[in-house]
Amino acid sequence: MRLKDKVVVVTASTRGIGYACVVAAAKEGAIVYMAARNIELAKTKAEELNDQGYCVRYVFNDASQKDSYKTMIEEVIKKEGRVDVLVNNFGTSNPKTDLDIANTKYEDFIETVDMNLASVFLSSQAVLPYMRKQGGGSIINISSIGGQIPDIARIGYAVSKDAIIYLSKNMALQEGRHNIRVNVVCPGQTATDALLNNMSSEFQAFFTRHTPIQRMGKPEEVADAVMYFASDLAAYTTGQVIAVSGGFGMGTPVFADLADMSADKKH
Repeated sequence: MRLKDKVVVVTASTRGIGYACVVAAAKEGAIVYMAARNIELAKTKAEELNDQGYCVRYVFNDASQKDSYKTMIEEVIKKEGRVDVLVNNFGTSNPKTDLDIANTKYEDFIETVDMNLASVFLSSQAVLPYMRKQGGGSIINISSIGGQIPDIARIGYAVSKDAIIYLSKNMALQEGRHNIRVNVVCPGQTATDALLNNMSSEFQAFFTRHTPIQRMGKPEEVADAVMYFASDLAAYTTGQVIAVSGGFGMGTPVFADLADMSADKKH
């Protein structure tokens, strides 16, 4: 119960990593708000968790409506009087238009960067006055391993996720005096419905081959890192980045081939 009676807001939280964070925070005793565009789905999932004895509520947030970040925070403050933890989980990219530098339209690039950065900037800006007033808080921003390692495509997504890391470090530096901690979690290939339904089994196997821990991550494993940053276990930790990626990108670019060669020699 490391978050007992703490008020936690998680954006983009009806599925995948966001939902795993909701469940993890609820199990830690928090009052959790699912911030979502699909309020009916959020309501249904909140009721399911409440039937299990947790305290989960819901609040409207739509990344395409930038003013909804402010109203999201204001609604939670009106009901609870505080926000102790904010998890900025939203992220988007259109694989049909977010390509490499040669083939991505500038307008599509900027739209991706704008939406992903706005999701962190605007929600954090909205919550900071309340966290300052209450004496502190924790903001956890979900970036991506793609924000740490350059990619052959998805240039808008990669740049925005890298920018989220740098934005978070600036926030940590600027708000530390107010006892507001800002940290980042970078998931690698994670077995969410979105990934499993949109990436071929061949691509999944290819990615896993280049991961030292030879499997995809679980949303719950990303949520575990988020809970660490949210709790008092990280009370003296700010401006830090944890990659929950199975070690992807840690070694030489030819890691997988060398690993196969080594295994062949042993046989």
